[in-house]
Amino acid sequence: MGFSWSRVGTWAIALVIGLVYGVAGTIGQAATWGPVPVGLIVAVVGVGALMLAVRMLTGDRWSALACGIGAMLATMVFSGKGPGGSVVVPAPADGELSTGIIWTIAVPIVTAVIVGWPSFARPGFARPGDRASADATN
Repeated sequence: MGFSWSRVGTWAIALVIGLVYGVAGTIGQAATWGPVPVGLIVAVVGVGALMLAVRMLTGDRWSALACGIGAMLATMVFSGKGPGGSVVVPAPADGELSTGIIWTIAVPIVTAVIVGWPSFARPGFARPGDRASADATN
């Protein structure tokens, strides 16, 4: 696996997609329906599904990592105090656990699980375009 501009482009696009979803998840994680943290549930399931889709579609764990890094960067940037003093994710009271803290911890955990999961390809199975499948047809 040598250097390829198309792979770098894929990583860049995955990073941007992660950034966009990270912003959406960071803003939406605070939504509740009564006592149920619906926003947090949707955000965590969504970021997991997004990274899983990126990994499966590209067949590359580095693309999923780029997506996860984008989501983590967006979470960190938008969880802090803005230049005007506005706060998107307020800090909880001492001793409390907020959905913002759970979201901030969940994104790296989901990223680590999806990136670290063993390969989805079956042993001996080559995807179309792989060198092994091209050699087998000749």
